Amino acid sequence: MIFSTLEHILTHISFSIVSIVITIFLISLSVDEIVGLYDSSEKGMIATFFCITGLLVTRWIYSGHFPLSDLYESLIFLSWSFSVIHMVPYFKKHKNYLSAITAPSTIFTQGFATSGLLTEMHQYQIVVPALQSQWLMMHVSMMILGYAALLCGSLLSVALLVITLRKAIRIFSKKNNFVNESFSFVEIQYMNERSNVLLNTSFCSSRNYYRAQLIQQLDQWSYRIISLGFIFLTIGILSGAVWANEAWGSYWNWDPKETWAFITWTLFAIYLHTRTNKNWESLNCAIVASIGFLIIWICYLGVNLLGIGLHSYGSFNFH
Repeated sequence: MIFSTLEHILTHISFSIVSIVITIFLISLSVDEIVGLYDSSEKGMIATFFCITGLLVTRWIYSGHFPLSDLYESLIFLSWSFSVIHMVPYFKKHKNYLSAITAPSTIFTQGFATSGLLTEMHQYQIVVPALQSQWLMMHVSMMILGYAALLCGSLLSVALLVITLRKAIRIFSKKNNFVNESFSFVEIQYMNERSNVLLNTSFCSSRNYYRAQLIQQLDQWSYRIISLGFIFLTIGILSGAVWANEAWGSYWNWDPKETWAFITWTLFAIYLHTRTNKNWESLNCAIVASIGFLIIWICYLGVNLLGIGLHSYGSFNFH
């Protein structure tokens, strides 16, 4: 009873803190950057990390097994993974562009985990025989950490795509306006516009410079985080193959979960290959990573929604 109450309290505290962090972050976006607000949001994410850690440890102690035996526990661990990824650039004293991704991702996954859909999984249950193995911690934790890192990296690529496409649309619309209106301008209007262009040149060039810098930094952060997630995913797949051989007598069974994990691994392997190829632009690589965002969710939740295959132990039913 005590453990259940403590878990309930920690869940609500972490959810509330993340909500406050998102609010602070939105305020800091609407006004000029305030150091105090930024530090408060960062400290809030650190507090969230410790709350979710306490939640997982409490569940681990009470249940007697590592808390990754069902969808509810894996979602909580996914929230914890997002908070870990968020803190890496903070302790390295880098500008943290992940705040806009990790905080909403944490509150989304934790909100889904504590929703009414997974109420039955909140209760402590005996682990099914297939999961009573030392490989549970190694395999599932690496897979979830890989999912979290790949999701963050993919969302950074989505942000890169949005910024790049907005810039392209703005340039295209300006060209169309110039073609449509160039024949209707008189000489005086042309001279006035020319003077306005000269006055605004420095502003536009500086804005384009900062946009280019932002795109470059998003591309670099996306590449680094996806590379880290790819390593976690590879370790998770290999450890899962060894575990499958011990449990089912075969390293690979082309189970739906295994198949989609292989598709996910292949897609991000393509991303890493194209990212190191100088002939490919960052925009093309970002498109590949953005597709990976959808593939990850299919791999992670698809089998749980269908409730089929050897990995269907974490499925849930809609009521």
